[in-house]
Amino acid sequence: MNCPTGRVAWQRPWADREAGRGRMQQETEIRQALARVASGDAPILRGFALWLLDNLAAVAFNSIRSLAAQAGTNPNTVTRLARELGYDGYDSFRAAVREVVQRRNSRYGERAQALRHRSGADIWEEALAANLVNVEALFSAEGTELLESCVEPLLLARRVHTIGVRSCFGIAHYFSYVGARAFSNFIEVPVTPGALLDQVSAATSEDIVVAISYEHYSAEVVRACHVARRCGARVLALTDSHSSPLAQDAWKVVRLPMSGPQIMPSLTSAFIAVELLLSAMAARSPDAAARLLAFERRMERFGGYIPGR
Repeated sequence: MNCPTGRVAWQRPWADREAGRGRMQQETEIRQALARVASGDAPILRGFALWLLDNLAAVAFNSIRSLAAQAGTNPNTVTRLARELGYDGYDSFRAAVREVVQRRNSRYGERAQALRHRSGADIWEEALAANLVNVEALFSAEGTELLESCVEPLLLARRVHTIGVRSCFGIAHYFSYVGARAFSNFIEVPVTPGALLDQVSAATSEDIVVAISYEHYSAEVVRACHVARRCGARVLALTDSHSSPLAQDAWKVVRLPMSGPQIMPSLTSAFIAVELLLSAMAARSPDAAARLLAFERRMERFGGYIPGR
């Protein structure tokens, strides 16, 4: 089925704003609970709660022992406080704080300002901890099961289109470039003005459109998703939240954990996600190895590759 003609009505959904309000409320509730403990009768918990009010983000990326060491307390106190706040334990407390911190500064200028006057070692340490957390989340049982469920449909699709612009263009290009070398149904990411709409408007119900974006969501990608759905194509959204406009009526949503102190949200998990999809597809494809070998031979024959020493 070809895409129906007629103007596509597009309006940005407001679910992401509502989610933003929810995160603000969640942080307020956490801080109110900490303030109650800080004014309580237990001296050890009181001191630790006061410290957390000034260092809440530290919870998101530290283990119990690491956080205890930074706060000058002991691991038992960390666990006690988490339970005093109403959580089952430290892991659930950390997950709640991580969700708040991950999207606290959505404006890039604010993220850059937050880096001012921090030491390099401090930034390296937080970036490492955050990326480890992001990768662990991607490799969770739920995460790998979701990626696995995408593999066979991608192999069987008539065409696989990939849409990503600005900072996400590199991920989209990598996925479509490697995919086109290994699989016959991949279309390389559009690069010329107007090509995005040209390509997506030709999609059918047998196609999959892989869309990549995060807050701030690129308008071109959001519109492309609307066009793809109108054409009957399945949208595989790689994005930062289930409230993302890319996730609206999507076939599948791969939520990318993007925590970290970087100027823009970390794209490490996005690159890993597309690499995992390509690798799993190659493992099931009878033709991928031969196509890649033929490509390499062409590059070597015509001087596209320079031999290493």
